[in-house]
Amino acid sequence: MTIATFTIDYHQYLKPDGTLSQPLPKDLDHNALLKLYRLMHLLRVFDGRAINLQRVGKLGTYPGNIGQEAIGAAIGHAMQADDVLVPYYRDCAAQYQRGAPFHKILQYWGGDERGSDFNNAEDFPICVPIAAQSVIASGVAAAIKYRQQKRAVVTTIGEGGTSEGDFYEAMNVAGAWNLPVVFVVNNNQWAISVPRSAQTQTQTIAQKAIATGFSGEQVDGNDIIALHERIRMALDKARNGGGPTLIEAITYRLCDHTTADDANRYRSKEELDMAWQVEPLVRLRAYFTAQTVWDDSKEEALLLECRKEIDKEVDIYLNIKPAPVTDIVDYMYAKWPESLKDQRETLLQFGDSHHD
Repeated sequence: MTIATFTIDYHQYLKPDGTLSQPLPKDLDHNALLKLYRLMHLLRVFDGRAINLQRVGKLGTYPGNIGQEAIGAAIGHAMQADDVLVPYYRDCAAQYQRGAPFHKILQYWGGDERGSDFNNAEDFPICVPIAAQSVIASGVAAAIKYRQQKRAVVTTIGEGGTSEGDFYEAMNVAGAWNLPVVFVVNNNQWAISVPRSAQTQTQTIAQKAIATGFSGEQVDGNDIIALHERIRMALDKARNGGGPTLIEAITYRLCDHTTADDANRYRSKEELDMAWQVEPLVRLRAYFTAQTVWDDSKEEALLLECRKEIDKEVDIYLNIKPAPVTDIVDYMYAKWPESLKDQRETLLQFGDSHHD
């Protein structure tokens, strides 16, 4: 006999050719979509500049977002101000919408922790250790539920990270306690150099939610409309006591995993060329063009505007005064021990001269 069955739904509004498979959601008109289109372009320009800065030694290792811009754009736009974002390392678009200027994001990847200090004190900083953010998100959601607040938490992860124990533990407690958290999985097909097919045999990433007691679904991750609608609905559900949701966004990483990677070593040019044809910006522009709300002159003007904005952010970053070398130790103790006073003075004497 059958003990249990489940289904995984797939959601799409904007097809790869830029036509709609169903009418637009009520909360997304052309003006809202144009705003999201600009945001995705802005992120792509930012990515290009960040990668160039790393290549010339003015930034540390940087993880690109190229081809995956729709996910962060949809998350940031769908969230309410008092929701909480617990990001991983590809959430620039969401962070930017929630008060983190691009120069702060550059500051973080430049090795300066002050880049994690931006206007939204409730959101968490970038998390690099794989899946650690998932546990944090469930903890934050537990606090929100305990306080009986009508808020939601969003956390993100790559599909490779869903094989980590932290991810399963976070999902399990979210399901057991019916927590107000939305897990968004960026399934970009590659866990660094390991393809999706090799790193897990589960048919979908979304079905991993079933084992922990709540719903999972797939969304076309190159479709900003479907992403926004499904994330918005999951957030509404979480805020109103409906519990957690897992959203698996199906997309493709068009860039290297990070600037320390060379994706040409493990994937084919043919695969990459095919992915470029259906990426989120190409798709949304095709829709706008068919609706006669966009043309080449508007596209060029938008790109110029984005370049100017990112140029300003880069200039701010490059002119930030380095943090005092004593920041390495000053925040380790509430009150600095007298026994370590000489060591701090030595660090101050020699550290700053080395830094200069």
